[in-house]
Amino acid sequence: MASVSKDPPVIHATDGSVNSTEQAGSTKEADTILIGQSAALSGSAEAMGKEMRAGAEAYFNAINKAGGVNGKKIKLVTLDDGYEAERAKANTQELIEKQKVLALFGYVGINTSNAALPLFTAAKVPFVGAVTGAQTLREPHNPLIFNVRASYIHETEAIIAHLVRLGITRIGVFYQNDSYGQAGLAGVERALKSRGMEVAAKATVERNSVDVAKAVDTIAKANVTAVIQISAYKSCAAFIQAMRRANQFPAFWNVSFVGSKALASQLGEDGRGVHISQVVPFPWSIEHAVVREYQQRIGGEANYSFTSLEGYIAAKVLVEGLRKAGKDLNRETLRAALEKLGTIDLGGFTVNYRPGRHQGSTLVDLTIISKNGTFKR
Repeated sequence: MASVSKDPPVIHATDGSVNSTEQAGSTKEADTILIGQSAALSGSAEAMGKEMRAGAEAYFNAINKAGGVNGKKIKLVTLDDGYEAERAKANTQELIEKQKVLALFGYVGINTSNAALPLFTAAKVPFVGAVTGAQTLREPHNPLIFNVRASYIHETEAIIAHLVRLGITRIGVFYQNDSYGQAGLAGVERALKSRGMEVAAKATVERNSVDVAKAVDTIAKANVTAVIQISAYKSCAAFIQAMRRANQFPAFWNVSFVGSKALASQLGEDGRGVHISQVVPFPWSIEHAVVREYQQRIGGEANYSFTSLEGYIAAKVLVEGLRKAGKDLNRETLRAALEKLGTIDLGGFTVNYRPGRHQGSTLVDLTIISKNGTFKR
């Protein structure tokens, strides 16, 4: 197993401004690496987008303060898509064609990622560290896509395995009526089918909506003992609170994309006992070197979150690719470098990339919201 390249000392920093671009990924002064991101900075997943960007910038800023990568500073250009596919498509065109970014990074959600997919594939732009576990970014293999986090198949398998061990067999699914929700539902159904089981009840909510009345009625009638939620934090919180008002108290489980910190905040006292699967280490622990490093750079414990840690880790992966690509840096040399990273320990979080395999990690951890909105493993 290879070790990650030596990082600079921990420094709180900000990056510098950049001018207009001439060629893909570099300014006229040729001293800046442009990385593009379309993310939800508004809408039902805004907390996810803001946290992902904050984590990535914490790492990029530290790299820049230490001199950058091969003498070049990294600039993350983030455009708000409101968690809507059409806006993400327009943002992607802007980033590729006008900003001429070297790579795309940290997109939030599968709908927005799917909207970008044909554009970055045609332009041959690397697409790194999207915040989604959907299979469409994993199968069929796309040589431009580099996933860092575990998939929804990994997450839902871990959840179902845990529930079955507890003897829970009547399991409902509350999911967003789009490709994200369908991806999570497919993972649940796959995990249940492998055990000779099936979903006891299904109910949907529209993206960017908190109209959950019909879903509550459907799930409540099914008498389930657990509900797996595949949606954004606002709709999941609305569903949990409405279920409890209806005197329905199943165990509530969420996949990581829900946005753990935002969900806990939205629920308040109603959050206690709600479960969430995670795809990064515990941000409040000092067990792993990468987490200790993140804690010192993110700006205080108030900023700790699973999603910002994911952004930090994904940024480390991208920087490893930039370093390996060397001074002859372009979209293809970066893609080839990322593919040849092999197995790398980023400080207690291991990723593996090779030709034909761009799924960095399969780590899944299970957490629960405790009193005062804190988390326990």
